[in-house]
Amino acid sequence: MTAELVRGQNHTLPQTRLEIRVSAGTPVVAGATLGDERGTVCGIEWIAHPGSPQLPGLEVSQQAAADHRLAVDLEALPAGAHRVTVLLALPVGAGGPVRFGAVPAPFVAVTGLDGTEIATFTLTDLDAESAVSALELYRRQDAWKVRAVGQGYAGGLAEMLADQGVRDPAALAGSIQEAVTRGLARSVAPPPPPEGDRVRHATGSADHRPTAPPPPPAPEPPEPLTDPATTGPAHTTQPHTTQPHTTQPPTTPGPAAAGASAAGPSAGGPINYAHPRRQHAAPPSPPPAAPPAQPGQPAQPVAGDATGWSMDERLYNQIWGMFEDLARAVAAYRSAVDFAESRMDQELDRALSDPRNRIGGAGDRAREAARAKRDELASRARETLDRDLAQLAAEADVVEPALPAAYAGWGNPVWHAHRIPMEIPMALRIGDLHLPERADLRIPLLVRLPLERGMWVDSGRTASEAAALMDTDRLRRLAMETAVAHAARLLAVYPPGEFAVHVIDPAGSAAGPLAPLVEAGVLAGPPAAGPGGVASVLAHLTRRVDLVQMAVRARAADSLPPDLDTGEQLLVVNDFPHGFDDRAVTQLRYLADEGPAVGVHLLMVADREEASAYGPVLDPLWRSLLRITPVADSHLADPWVGHAWTYEPLTIPPGSHVLEQVLAAVAAARRAAGR
Repeated sequence: MTAELVRGQNHTLPQTRLEIRVSAGTPVVAGATLGDERGTVCGIEWIAHPGSPQLPGLEVSQQAAADHRLAVDLEALPAGAHRVTVLLALPVGAGGPVRFGAVPAPFVAVTGLDGTEIATFTLTDLDAESAVSALELYRRQDAWKVRAVGQGYAGGLAEMLADQGVRDPAALAGSIQEAVTRGLARSVAPPPPPEGDRVRHATGSADHRPTAPPPPPAPEPPEPLTDPATTGPAHTTQPHTTQPHTTQPPTTPGPAAAGASAAGPSAGGPINYAHPRRQHAAPPSPPPAAPPAQPGQPAQPVAGDATGWSMDERLYNQIWGMFEDLARAVAAYRSAVDFAESRMDQELDRALSDPRNRIGGAGDRAREAARAKRDELASRARETLDRDLAQLAAEADVVEPALPAAYAGWGNPVWHAHRIPMEIPMALRIGDLHLPERADLRIPLLVRLPLERGMWVDSGRTASEAAALMDTDRLRRLAMETAVAHAARLLAVYPPGEFAVHVIDPAGSAAGPLAPLVEAGVLAGPPAAGPGGVASVLAHLTRRVDLVQMAVRARAADSLPPDLDTGEQLLVVNDFPHGFDDRAVTQLRYLADEGPAVGVHLLMVADREEASAYGPVLDPLWRSLLRITPVADSHLADPWVGHAWTYEPLTIPPGSHVLEQVLAAVAAARRAAGR
C-alpha cells in the first residue's frame, strides 16, 4: 500500500533500487545532494544537478521539465553517504513563474523498479519560495527511510544550497541555471496542464499527454550534443494503445495583430493564452476507436483518436501523444538495459570477490550466469520495445495520410489539392523527429501558430557531422532553400493578406534560392541588399513593433496608422552577420525579443561561428530562436525524459513542382482578395 506522507512524516523503504518521480504544472529543475551522518554535503562532487547529472548510485535529469525521473541505487552511493536530499527549483530567466505559489503543488513519488509507488508527497502551502527541499532518503540503523521535507526557500537555489552546507552556493546555483538554460534550448516542451487541472495528485495520476508546445525555450549554442536521456533502473512505461488521448484543447498566445485590444498583454497584465477564434468549452469526445481485430488484441489505430474541437485539433493532440509514447517506451528500454548491465557488474564483483570462485571453474560459471541474466533481461526489454514500436508504427501509418496540409510533408498529395484557408491552422510542421532504436518511425515536429518564437537555420559546417562533410557553399544554399520552404509553408497556411514576408540579403548571394518567392510575387518587397536596404527593412519592422506595443498597452488599437499592416510579419535574414553594423545588430536583437508578442518573427540563416566576433552580445539573440538544420542533426530533446532526437528537415521530392504550385496559389488568393 502506498504511504501518502505529510511534512515531517517518514516511511521505511523496502528496497534500495528506486525511482523518484516528480510531477509539476510547470518546468522545474530537479537535483539531489548527498549528506554524511550529520547531513553535511562534503563537496560539489556530492551534488547531482543538470550540469553534472550522475553520481555513483544517483542520476538526475539534464534539463528543466514538468516531469522528472531520478534513479537511485542506495547500495551504490559513495562510502560515507547517509542521506539523499531531493531538491526542486524554478528555472531563472525562462519566462515562467518565479514562485511555487503561482503553480500547482509539485507531487513527488518514490517508486520501486516496477513503478509501484512506495510513498508519495504533495508539496502544498508553498508561496514565495522558488526552491524547495522536497524529501530525503536517509539511513537509520542499517535501514533506509524516506521523509517528507517540503522546506521552501524564497532566496532560491543559492539559499537552499547554502542551507545544505555547500561552499560558494551562489556560484554553483549560477552554473546550474546556465546548464538548465542550455538544456531548455533544445527541449521541445509541451504546455502546462489545463488551468485548474493537476498533473498528478496523491490519489492517482493523470494522463501526461501534452496538448501543445508553448514557446520553446531559448536555443543553446550550435554544438554537437550527446544523448541526454535520463537513464537509470526501471524507467517503466505501459504499452502504447490507441485509446483516446485524454488531452484538453491546446492553448496558445493570442493573435499578434493589434486589431483588437485583447491581441496581446496589457501593461503589467497576464498574457492571453487563448487561441485566436477558437472555442474554449470542453471538447466533444473523439470518434470511437475501431474494435479489436481479434479478442485480446489491441484496437486498430484510428486517425484523430485524441480529443479536440476539430479533426485538425485531434490529429495535433494525437501526434503529441505518439511523441510522448515513443519517448517513454525508449526510456524504459534503455533504462532496463542499463539496469541489466549494472546488475551483471554487481554480480560479477560479488562472485570474483569470493576466494572460492578463484579456483576451478566456479568463476567462469559465475560469469556465464551473470551474462545470461543480463542477456535475458535485455531481450525481454527489447521484446517489449518492439511491441510498442510496432503499435506506434501502425498508428503513424494511419495518421500520416490523414494529416492536413499544414501538418503534412511536402510529398503528401494533400499539398497538390491545397487551397489557401480562411483561418490559420493550429500548427505547422517544420520537420520530423526520430530515435536510433527505430529510425524509420518519424514523429512530425509541429510548432504552434501564430509563431511564438523565431527560427534559426544553422548553416555552419560545425553544427553536425553531416554538415561537416558538405561543401560550405552547398550547405549555405541548402540552408537558404530550407528557409524559403518554411516561408512558403507559412504563406500557404495563412488567410490571404494576413502574413507578409520580408527578406534581407545583404550581398545578394541568395538570389537562386529566393527565386521561387520573388517570381511568385509573394514578398512584401524586393529582397533588401546593401547597408541602406538592411537599415530600411529593420527600421520599418521596429517601427511596427513599437506602434503595436503602444496600442496594445494603451488598449487603443484604433489609434494605429491606417497604412500599418497588422498581419503577421516574417523577416528572413540571409548570411547574418554579414552586412550588419552595430545599430542593425541591436535592432535585430530587439525584433527577436519584442517582435513575437506583436506578430513580427525572425527566420535567420546563419553560421554562429561567423558571428563569434561580436562575442557574447549575440547570445540572447541565438537563445531566442529555435535552431533547426538543413541536414539531419541530433540536437533537440523531448520534455519527458530528455532523449536526443534526430531532427530531419522537410525536403521537397526531387523533380516536384509543389513549391511553385503552392506559391502560385498564394499569389492567386491574394489577387482574388484584392491584397
